[in-house]
Formats: sequence, structure tokens, C-alpha cells
Amino acid sequence: MRCVIAGGGPAGAVLALLLARAGVEVTLLEKHADFLRDFRGDTIHPSTLQVLDELGLAEAFHRIPHRKAYGFDLVTDTGRTRISSLRDLPGPYNYIAFVPQWDFLTLITTEAATYPNFRLLMNAEAVGLIREGGAVRGLRYRDAEGEHELRAEVTIAADGRGSTLRAAAGLVPKELGAPMDVVWFRMPREDGDPGEAFLRVSAGHLMVAINRETYWQLGYVIPKGGAERLRAAGVGELRRQVGRLLPFLGDRTEAIAGFEDVSVLTVALNRLERWYRPGFLCIGDAAHAMSPVFGVGINLAVQDAVATANILLSEGPSALPKVQRRRMFPTKATQLAQQVAQRRLIQPALSGSVRATGLPDLAALPVVGRLVGRLLARFIGHGVRPEHVSAK
Repeated sequence: MRCVIAGGGPAGAVLALLLARAGVEVTLLEKHADFLRDFRGDTIHPSTLQVLDELGLAEAFHRIPHRKAYGFDLVTDTGRTRISSLRDLPGPYNYIAFVPQWDFLTLITTEAATYPNFRLLMNAEAVGLIREGGAVRGLRYRDAEGEHELRAEVTIAADGRGSTLRAAAGLVPKELGAPMDVVWFRMPREDGDPGEAFLRVSAGHLMVAINRETYWQLGYVIPKGGAERLRAAGVGELRRQVGRLLPFLGDRTEAIAGFEDVSVLTVALNRLERWYRPGFLCIGDAAHAMSPVFGVGINLAVQDAVATANILLSEGPSALPKVQRRRMFPTKATQLAQQVAQRRLIQPALSGSVRATGLPDLAALPVVGRLVGRLLARFIGHGVRPEHVSAK
């Protein structure tokens, strides 16, 4: 069996490694020259750490500089609340590892390169599909030398939420809606700053703060389409909001020199109703774009990759529809949880109507609050249907 995968993100890279180690001839295409791009959250959850363990890569992963987060804090105008702790999760990994995604992808593709049947093509952008006899039989890609063809029994679209191959296959995602976009930027970090990542909520404003040891990765959540209004207000307004929401950074806001120092993530929440054609499959963001709520996008992509490898290697290319059948339920359940969070927390906060605590009434009760916290930890840490490596 030959397989070609478009997209060198977590879904594509992990699937390529799983197939290569099982002896499949696999080519992975990445349209950029390297992996050095701003991936914002870069959260590796316990479910993905377990997959790395099953691949024999846990030790190598933990040698990469990273920071462990054992819980989730909500900071409001009235104080800080621990809304969930991962410390009681079953298994050896009871934390989330924050690591630059380019380091994660380098680890995966370097391991894949130890197999002679693996090939990585950088600066290679998939531009179309090859069809023969009613099935997809490979793809066309473009590099510095022009356009080429790659033929394969299985073609995988892991090329993100704007997937070129998904469109070429005539697959259109169902839009579920997201009320926000996110403005990402960095601020210097100093000794004495808070240690854990947290969500800052205030009436009309939300800010995600991720500790990256030497700097803070900040995500300022704005109403959908609000980037131009923010730009029109000027960088001084962004600095003012940072100083108001995060007073410990008040004397460092000049580090935001201008809007050239920020990037805007246009948030999307959608999914395909059909992920496949004969000989062709979409996984990861190409199959389901996730909101940044709960930071689970990378980990769902990895779970898709593991399920795809397990099914392909045990049943062959004709079993591609089984991947969708297996992964659709966790996709829908996760997106439903994200929609609930958008309605119950994000929309009220952005509209200025959030309660002083920002917490639902029931969750504020001690017993129910602990139960909600445990369920949330399990949901974020392991997901709805964690996958395990069975392909050898």
C-alpha cells in the first residue's frame, strides 16, 4: 500500500509515522519550508502524551523544553478560582505540556525519517487530486520546480481548515458558528509573575495567558470580526486593556510596539458530514475545525491519525469510511461542549453581561463543583474517545 498525506501538522505527521513504522510507503507533503510558525496554544494533552509513550517517544518528548500545567484557573474581577485539576487523572500523565508545536512536529518527522519507506517533501503544496475509475489515486502538488503528480492507493487531506484537497473532493463543511476571534501576541515574563496558564474574564473582555517561561503568550478574545475595530482604536487601547486585565503586566505594555506585533486567529467551528471518497480521507482540521475553547484541537487531530492508522493497517483502503464512523462521535461531543462554553461564558463575557464570578451557579456549589471539575479534567485530558496505537 502506498499513501500520500497533504499537510505536515499534527494529524499528518503522526499518521505518516504510524504508517511508516508499519512498512507502508508514505509521502508527507508540507507546503512551507519549515515548521517555524506561530501555533499559539501548543498544548499537548495527556491523551497525546500517552500516544507518544506507546510510540516509544515519551522520553525524547520530555527532553524538549516544556512547561507542565496541572490545572486550570479562572481569574475574574473578584479573584482566582481553580476550576479543574488534572492531578487525579488515571495513568502516568496528569498534566498538559506546553511545548512549541514546531518542536513536536520535528520530533515526529525525525522519528519517521528513520524508516526508509518514509519521505518528507517540504515546500510542496497539494493543489489537486488524481482521479481514475471513480476513485482518488493520488494528488498533484507544486514546488519550486513546477507541478508534479504523486500516485497512491490512499490520499489523506490533513491540510487544515482551509483544505485545498477537501474542496477538490467536493466536500463542504457544515458551519456551526463561533462568536469570537482571538488576537495573539507576546509579552515579557519576569520572576514573580503567576506560574500557571489562566483565563482572565471581565465584563466585556476575555484574555488567555499561557506561561512560556521567558514570555507570556496572550490571546485577547474579541467579538467575531472585531479586529478592524481594535485596529481603529489604536495600539494604545490594546495596551490599556492588557494593563487593566493583567495588572502585573502594566509596566510592560510598551512591548506591544504596534499591530505588526500581533496576529489575528479567525475562529471557526465546523465539520464535514462526509469525510471520505473512495481512496481519499480528510482528518484533523480538514474534517473538523475546532474552536480554541479547551485547547483540544491538536489532540483530536492526533486521535484521528491513530484511528486512521489502526483501521487502514488492519482492514485496508476500503475501510476508510470506518474512520469517520469511529471519530464522528468524539468530534460532535467535543464541538457541542465548545458551543456550550461559547454560549455560557464567552458570549456573555464579550457582551458585558457575565456575572461577577463568571461561573455557573451549580458549579459554585462545593459538591457539584468538584464533580464538574473532575469531568472537565477527564474531558480535556483524555477526550471523549481516546485512541491507542495498535499498528506495529
